[in-house]
Amino acid sequence: MKYSYNGKTVVQGSGKEHTTEDAYTYCREITKHHAKTFYLATWFLPKPQRNPIYAMYALLRTVDDLVDTAEDKLTNGTLSRDDLGVMMDGWKNRLRNCYEGNHHNDPILIAWQETLKSYSIPIELPLDLMDGVAMDIDFKPFETFDDLYVYCYKVASVVGLMCSEIFGYSDKKALDHAIELGIAMQLTNILRDVGEDVDRGRIYIPLEDLERFAYSREEFMQKKMNDRFVSLIKFQIERARKYYEASEKGIPMLEKASRFAVKVSSRNYCDILMTIEENNYDVFSQRAYRTLFQKLQTIPSIWYDLHPQT
Repeated sequence: MKYSYNGKTVVQGSGKEHTTEDAYTYCREITKHHAKTFYLATWFLPKPQRNPIYAMYALLRTVDDLVDTAEDKLTNGTLSRDDLGVMMDGWKNRLRNCYEGNHHNDPILIAWQETLKSYSIPIELPLDLMDGVAMDIDFKPFETFDDLYVYCYKVASVVGLMCSEIFGYSDKKALDHAIELGIAMQLTNILRDVGEDVDRGRIYIPLEDLERFAYSREEFMQKKMNDRFVSLIKFQIERARKYYEASEKGIPMLEKASRFAVKVSSRNYCDILMTIEENNYDVFSQRAYRTLFQKLQTIPSIWYDLHPQT
């Protein structure tokens, strides 16, 4: 991968010795390109916290892209299971080396190592993330919500836990609420991406929920809209909103300078659920999203929520 800024190009694995500034800018460009809602929220962070957040996102995005690429290669036969295992073990070893002070001149790991100088982020968190995204390779539908919860924790909640170490918090209970926010956001991702996932032959919504509403897997794969499907999606939306609501209790536990950014990210992600409702629950043919204008419109009310008049 390569990203350009101010006339300069930073290339991952180029052999050129990267500066810390290059490395952080590389991570920022990855975040800006791939995570627009998340990137908007970082505008409201104190400057010292932005680069570490970009480094964190770039790390998770790179691992996610690695798995996506591996899936394609496994499908077309250009990659074996053994090769995949070597690739994943290689990335984990590079991460372990990074924690020990050796970054292999990778801009993402340079930025991550610099971040670790200021913030204590247990290596178990990014390793859990790697294990989580790897679950997509040999994908199996989730029978129960408990099964889905484990996946959501690994691919999303651990990100919230890493962010919390960068944001700072006054009470360790904030970490429980960071987990809840991660679950809420991943459930939102799942609802937003239903149509795309069906095209890939996948159902992420727990099968027990399909059974609850008497909506079959065959109907799901055929993208059949009916009252039972609408009830199923309403149930998923309500579940996600309960996690958003529970996570709100953690925001006052964060350091004051970080609260606004977290609230912006949470509100705008939660509003995707409202868009699904506005689209009459059609997640098969319409991918719910919020425009930049809609996202910016939330800022005054978020500010008021965090700074109520007394």
